[in-house]
Parts: sequence; C-alpha cells; structure tokens
Amino acid sequence: MKHASIPFNQNKNGWLKESDKKKVYPRLNNNNSADWVVIGSGFAGVSFARNLAINNPHYKIILLDSSTAAESSSARNSGFIIGLPHNIGSSTTELKKAQTYRTLLEEGINELKTLTEKFKIECEWENAGKYHCQVSTKNERVLKEYIDSLSSMNEAYKVLNKEELYQKLGSSFYSKGIYTPNSILVNPAHLIIGLVDNLPENITIYNNTPVMGIQAGTIHNILTPYGTIKTPNIMLGTNALSRDLTPIKNHQAAMATFASITAPLSDEQKAKLPKMDSWGLTPVNAIAGATLRYTQDNRFLIRQHVIPALDGHVDAKKTYQVYEQHKKLFYKIYPQLSDVSLTNTWSGTISVTRNGCPIWGKLMKGIYAVGGCNGAGISKQTIAGKLLADYAMDYENPLIHSMQELGKANYLPPSPILDIAINLSLMKENFIGRTEV
Repeated sequence: MKHASIPFNQNKNGWLKESDKKKVYPRLNNNNSADWVVIGSGFAGVSFARNLAINNPHYKIILLDSSTAAESSSARNSGFIIGLPHNIGSSTTELKKAQTYRTLLEEGINELKTLTEKFKIECEWENAGKYHCQVSTKNERVLKEYIDSLSSMNEAYKVLNKEELYQKLGSSFYSKGIYTPNSILVNPAHLIIGLVDNLPENITIYNNTPVMGIQAGTIHNILTPYGTIKTPNIMLGTNALSRDLTPIKNHQAAMATFASITAPLSDEQKAKLPKMDSWGLTPVNAIAGATLRYTQDNRFLIRQHVIPALDGHVDAKKTYQVYEQHKKLFYKIYPQLSDVSLTNTWSGTISVTRNGCPIWGKLMKGIYAVGGCNGAGISKQTIAGKLLADYAMDYENPLIHSMQELGKANYLPPSPILDIAINLSLMKENFIGRTEV
C-alpha cells in the first residue's frame, strides 16, 4: 500500500526557548486499541479530544502525533487568536459570512481563555487587539470592505493614518491601518503545550508516532511504524497534511508559511523607536504582505512568504533563502534597526481550500475531520474541534448549525494540475500584493 507522507520542517521553532520545560510523552511501542483515536495534536485535535473525554470519561482515547505538540504547525504560527473574520490574500470570502464567523471565533476565544486560566498556562496571553494595515494607497478596496463589515457588526474600530501608525508601530512603512480591539496575542507554542499537558486522564498521548495509513472498516486499523491501533472511530486533526489518510481527497492543500524572530532589543535599540506596548499587525494581503508582532519581551516577529508544501516538507536551503528575504524586508520596514539580528527562521503549514470554506464533519462511517484553517487557526480550529466532538456524539449544540452555515470546501484537482494551479494562484496573489512588501 502507499504510505502517507510524514510532515517535516528542517528548521527550529523560534517560539521555543532553551529554558522551556516540557513533558515527554512516549512513542507507541505495541499494538493497541481504543474507543477513539485522534490524529494530530494541534488546536483542532486537542480541542476535540478534550471535549470527547470530558463528556465520556469511560472512553479510552488515544492522541497521536508524528512529532510533538511543541513542533506542530499549531506551535509555529504567529500567535494571533482572532475574534473577527479577515481577508485571505485578496479574497474577502470570510467577510461575507462575518456574523457567523464572529460568533464562532468569539466562542473559541472564550474556550481558550477559560482553559488558560483554569490550568494557569503561561503563554503571554494579552488582549492587545490587532492592526490591519496597508502599505500602498492603491489598496483601499480591501480596507473598505473590512470597514463595511465591521460597521455591519457594530464592531469597534479606529482608522489610523501614517503618523498615528508610526507612534504605535515605530515604522513609517504603512500608509493606513485599522485597529480592532478584539484580538488576543500569545506565544502559540506555550499555549498548545499547556493545553496538551492538561488533557483529561482518559486520553493517552503518543508522540513521534507517524500514521502511515488507515485500513478502513467496521473497525479501522491505524498503521504506524511501531504498532497497529484498532478503533471504531477516528478524528483527523491533520489539516491538509498526510493527504493519503483521508478517504475524501482533493478538498484542501497544504502551504508552508515562514516566520523569523529577532533577538530582544537592547535599551539603545529601543531608544530608536517611540515608546511602544506589544502589538500585532496583519497585512491587507495575507499572501504577499508581512504579518508583524512586537512581543512582550521586546522582540519583533515577521511572517512573510508562502509556498506549496503538499507533502509537508521544507528543507534547510529554503529556510535560509527566506531568512535572507525576511532580513531584507525587516530592515526596509525598520531602517533604524539595521543592527538588530534575526535569531530564528522557521516554517509551518496552513491548509487552504478553494472557496475559503472549512473541512468539517463526517467523512465516512467512523471517520471525522477538521481542516481548511485558511491561515487563521487558533480560535477557529479550537471551536471547530470542540463542536465536532458534540456532532460526532449527536449532542445538541446550537453552534453546530453555525459551523455548518460556513459551507463546504469544494473540489481541488489532483496533482500535477493542483501543483500548477497553486503556483499560478500564488503568482497572482504576489502580483496583486506586490506593493505591500
């Protein structure tokens, strides 16, 4: 049989620190069985497993990860917990279903806030809001649609000009921006590690245990290099990674995004900036533009550059190329900080769908999935995972209908047509957003 590919980033997650103390979970080392197996310890898989375990304490649940939660894509994102829909690239698909998205995203934030407080998870949680900014004055359409959407939801916002943005961000790079208060900033690696470490006791975690294939049946066989797990029920929390595991193919594709982080600024370097609190910024074009953060420990994060990664692999050569690209862009945004060094560059995968709709629900008897995060994953995937557990157990929850209202991801062609289509789409987005970098 054909084996599923194993995701692999040939770089180190910059959110992790040498001083971090992490629990060590074993690798599967024998054949096993369970009532449920959850594959993938990202935000969707962990949220699903938690809700399932709490409501069914007699269930034996196994959570598998090909690596660890600390090295997952969930741990490698930019750390925005967004409560409002936003544009993806030049698309404003989410904004057309803004009220439904807002309801779900806010519920995801509430869930995460409750858990971080209950388990005292140290993840630099901060209700800092978010700046949504444009570089070129020619990109008014996306900002206008965003403002229209915010107004229709009676959502608070403030429009800032170039000088006002400089006082907040320390850069004159941006011509205009919109500040919305409804966004949380975190260290995403510390958050997902804390969530995994505080899962209910009826969940057994196996790390460094890649799933090579699934033999579907009345009882499914989950094949790993270290043993087979028999289970009647599977939840796939792998987004678009390991495409060969899902029985319904060609509805989402994996893309790799890259981030870099600086060393903490010295007092002399901070003196070159206006007095700033920590903040987060998203660009009007999420594919071409740069996402930025200024962290509580006085570091800058820059996330920019997207490539196809259908097998989930990113090599060291590509990481180095992006490091050079990020360095050039960072110094363009902050010319006064040319003596600040970038200490880490890393990659993580997102799952994109053709029409912006998520993957959510039952794929076949006993197999469920959450995917299609479309680049905004923490609150969205948290609530999607929690609701899928209710849906799978046939529990009533009014938000299930809201989840279904988002629609279904439509068909993507197989490779090599898909590869060509993705590259053309990225070329188009980079052309549209060429004035934003």
